[in-house]
Amino acid sequence: MVDTPTADTPREPDISHVNPVEGKTWFGHPKPLFWLFGTEMWERFGYYGMRALLTIYLTKHFVLGDRASTGLYGGYTALVYLTPLVGGFLADQYLGSKRAVRFGALIMAIGYFTLAFGGQPAKPYAVIDGQRYEVVVENFRDAPSSDPKEARYVVDGTRKLKIRGNDDGSLALLAADGSVARSVPAGHYSDGADRDPLITMVLLIALSLVSMGNGFFKPNISTMVGELYAQGDRRRDAGFTIFYMGINTGSFLGQILCPILADMFGWPIGLGFAGVVMLVSWAMISFHGGRLSDVGNPPARTGRDPALLIYGCALLAVPVFYLLFVNLMAAEPPVAGSGFIGYLESLSLMGKLLFGTFLVSVPGIIIWSWFAGNRTEFQMMMAAMVLVTFNVIFWTLFEQAGSSLTLFADRNTDLSVFGLFSLSAPQTQNFNSIAIMLLAPVMSVLWGALAKRNLEPSIPIKFAIALMGVGAGFLFLVLGTRFVGPDFKVGLWWLAGLYVIHSLAELCISPVGLSMITKLSIARVVGLMMGVWFLSISVAQYVAGVIAQFASVDTVGGQVTNLKVSLDTYVGVFTTIAEVAIGLGMLLLLLSWPLKKWMNGVK
Repeated sequence: MVDTPTADTPREPDISHVNPVEGKTWFGHPKPLFWLFGTEMWERFGYYGMRALLTIYLTKHFVLGDRASTGLYGGYTALVYLTPLVGGFLADQYLGSKRAVRFGALIMAIGYFTLAFGGQPAKPYAVIDGQRYEVVVENFRDAPSSDPKEARYVVDGTRKLKIRGNDDGSLALLAADGSVARSVPAGHYSDGADRDPLITMVLLIALSLVSMGNGFFKPNISTMVGELYAQGDRRRDAGFTIFYMGINTGSFLGQILCPILADMFGWPIGLGFAGVVMLVSWAMISFHGGRLSDVGNPPARTGRDPALLIYGCALLAVPVFYLLFVNLMAAEPPVAGSGFIGYLESLSLMGKLLFGTFLVSVPGIIIWSWFAGNRTEFQMMMAAMVLVTFNVIFWTLFEQAGSSLTLFADRNTDLSVFGLFSLSAPQTQNFNSIAIMLLAPVMSVLWGALAKRNLEPSIPIKFAIALMGVGAGFLFLVLGTRFVGPDFKVGLWWLAGLYVIHSLAELCISPVGLSMITKLSIARVVGLMMGVWFLSISVAQYVAGVIAQFASVDTVGGQVTNLKVSLDTYVGVFTTIAEVAIGLGMLLLLLSWPLKKWMNGVK
């Protein structure tokens, strides 16, 4: 997901005085915009560069397996979207946006550098019929892109047996002459790895630091942009558009360069470079030569400055996040046949907290609005809650990009670009940011042209189009799998097509989401509703990790044993996702008429 800031947010202050930075311009905008543009661009470089690598890093370097890797990825991104609720509040009430951003940038840089200390790669093993065997990997590259000659062998006594997966999910262990020395039926083997407990702890601490630092950075940098413009300044939307381009530029560069560095020099350089650019971001917000002196300052207060206390309490949150990650990794799959109750019981503590909070918040707000608001306000809040619920579904399905789709790119995609060079699997995520940069102006012009003719779709219809667009993207990729060759790899441009379709879908829902919440909410609970909106995205990130677990493929030593089985697994899951997305999109399309009525003229 590429972030889309909005100028229409209740957290921006009501500035009615003469702006102190007026007269100093950068391309016709207040000069401090350059420093905020750069601060955000380099932060997004680090975040998206690291995110592009994370799932592949977990499966290849730590040999965690698909289920654990995608679950951990989902938990991490869930916290990334949850912590800004607290960080934004603390900045509003105590710190001011500038100090919050500075603190968050420094903590994130430390987190990225910590993540780079991955130690030696995990040592894989296989368990066959309850007995453990060492797995030897020849031509192993501890990097995003594997060596084409990479091969795995099970050591059985004095024999080194090459692993070959069969189409029925069984394993054939081959002797040196190519004959089958042993056959292992499906379900009679599993893989694992010996990992240094200290290095695993470092990994989880790093993710905890980045999650916490992001909570201070993410919600407050946009607020500072809003402070640059006086109320009614017509440059405001254009200023946010420039700022938005900084986000996309950073994400594009990060998803290109971090994987390249990881491939050329190893994981520590690729991940560590995210920390380097994060320090650049911190330097721009810290050493601005007085250009940001008049924006992002703390609110007026009496008494002692609580900043040090807040920073200390924030650092105490890191071990709490660490324990949540430990619990997440230890979560077992639900017992077969246990149903929905069994599924809920099997959720990690993080999952239970997210689901519980969301399931209480939505009906709780609806009930409160029934008693506290008039009929019109209640209807508008009902419309908002329905759209928030569909928002969860959209991002759950859309956010397969960093998990199952990246693994699909690594295993079942021909990554060659016109035969000239090849991408790495993490770099394929950049199709989204490229498409957003190219298509955002087109979609803006389209909506404007339709609005002039009174044909612009309502917000519910845009949400419905977005859901069906996600489904269409997966269907497009599934169609491409019909043309695979004997290597069971789909052409790169089918995957690129999915990202283009998904980007169009994102542009139908992302830019209007926050604005929709501010317009439909009862005035005295707008802040709470914004919190529920971000909570819905956080829940979606977590559930996206759970959905990706259904696409888990059996591996031995971190390598898929049979690409046909892998392809069939992905096709099955992606087809189901497409059917669900299109079906729910059509349902929302039917609901759009009563929802539009409930919105009482809000557009």
